[in-house]
Amino acid sequence: MAEERLPKSSRGRHLLHDCNQTGNGHIIINGSAIKPDYCVQRKNSLAPEQAQKDVNWNTRPKGRRKSESILASLCQLIVEHQIGLALNLLTLLAMTHACFPRARHHTRKFYRLSYYNKASERYALGWDDSFLVIYWIIVFTGLRAGVMDHILTPLAQMLGLEKRKEKTRFAEQGWVLTYYIVFWPLGMYLVYRSNYWLDTRQLWTDWPDREMGGLIKWYYLAQFAFYIQQMLVVNIEERRKDHWQMFIHHIITCTLMFASYGYHQTRVGITILCLMDVVDLLLPFAKILKYMHFQRACDVAFGAFMLVWFLARHVSYLTVCYSVYAEIPQEITYGCYRGSNARLEGPLDVPNDFDHLTLPFRDPQGLVCWNNNIKWAFLSTLLVLQVILLVWGVMIVRVALKVIRGRGAEDSRSDDEDGESSGDEEESVDDGDDPLEDIRTCVEPRPIEEPLPPLEEEVGVESIHFPPQKSTSTSRIYSTASGVHLPSDRKELLGRIGCDKGAS
Repeated sequence: MAEERLPKSSRGRHLLHDCNQTGNGHIIINGSAIKPDYCVQRKNSLAPEQAQKDVNWNTRPKGRRKSESILASLCQLIVEHQIGLALNLLTLLAMTHACFPRARHHTRKFYRLSYYNKASERYALGWDDSFLVIYWIIVFTGLRAGVMDHILTPLAQMLGLEKRKEKTRFAEQGWVLTYYIVFWPLGMYLVYRSNYWLDTRQLWTDWPDREMGGLIKWYYLAQFAFYIQQMLVVNIEERRKDHWQMFIHHIITCTLMFASYGYHQTRVGITILCLMDVVDLLLPFAKILKYMHFQRACDVAFGAFMLVWFLARHVSYLTVCYSVYAEIPQEITYGCYRGSNARLEGPLDVPNDFDHLTLPFRDPQGLVCWNNNIKWAFLSTLLVLQVILLVWGVMIVRVALKVIRGRGAEDSRSDDEDGESSGDEEESVDDGDDPLEDIRTCVEPRPIEEPLPPLEEEVGVESIHFPPQKSTSTSRIYSTASGVHLPSDRKELLGRIGCDKGAS
């Protein structure tokens, strides 16, 4: 009998999903014990990594699959409704503040800086500052989605970008560029007007200064909110090769900002943020030029980015690290201090316990200490961050070598973007990941609009073997899993699946 193609409705991923090996070497398909070779053909047609992922998916417990499906659905819901969720939360907060005067004592903490001192016209710090951080996390979430969806993506379309991934990348980098265009000049303005401009020793004088200016406090808390929101972003966007380095980078950054805020080291915090942000200003600009196919301009911008990267994130950053190591012992009197700036007591003896390490976060005017152990804790974390920067630096050198060889600048951390088709052709959604992974996770910023193409293999009908039925009391076997029944008659089954042409 001539070989026939399996029906298109039998997609490879669904066939594999229903092909489960039994102990006697047969295959169970919807409750029937048969041994079709198209299951084997399907598995053999997959790449080894793809087949292993499919097998792992089938062998997972049902309870785990269900929990992952719920988590994926919730994650996808959040991704698709970022603007609506943010607007609803902000509207609810505004209405509560306007309609319930008794609640304003609490709701105003989301809008205003807390702990204002009228005598000094400066601000102290405390746990109420977390309300402002939460507010700006929500604002950045909604603002990012709104700017990307309604401004940057249409702009990419107007500029002639047709590929879905290029438009998504353009919007992502456009948002990053917009953010740092605002916050990097603001940070430089604060540093330039300070007494520690080009003088690292002044970073540590008058410690602990338990108050700060209003603009400095807002800048620091807004930046803290942005980096917390970025930890969500790196899991929403399509994952790059350095996903975990980026995620760890954001965790370390948030940890340093939180600790430096509690230990009154915001001067060095603002300095390091400015060193980091100037690089993050140039890199998205170079990427945007690449997406717009201005390759020569992209190469020039990438050259400027490499120079600034080296000077800011290695030379200047390590200079600050050296200042932590060498100048802190000369400028800060080790010990513990207590009270506000007006009633500061100290230095006091350092308690012999671990409880005093958390007191700056639990009591803003309570005991705050500094000694060699705390100095090394900060310095070690800064050096770990430098290791991640060195890893990225190696990737940047690889891109530089490509430019020198005439291949053009390209972000080596990004996924391959050349495998997509444009125009009316179907866009590629296969970036080396299992299609089933797209169901269980939400790393894509937008849902996949195009259905997956059917996976088919041509097999012979002779290769399908049906073992003899043990029971003759019934003529049909019904599946209890899917509700679809398979006829027990061989000829009728072959007719159903389109493999039997009948008598000619």
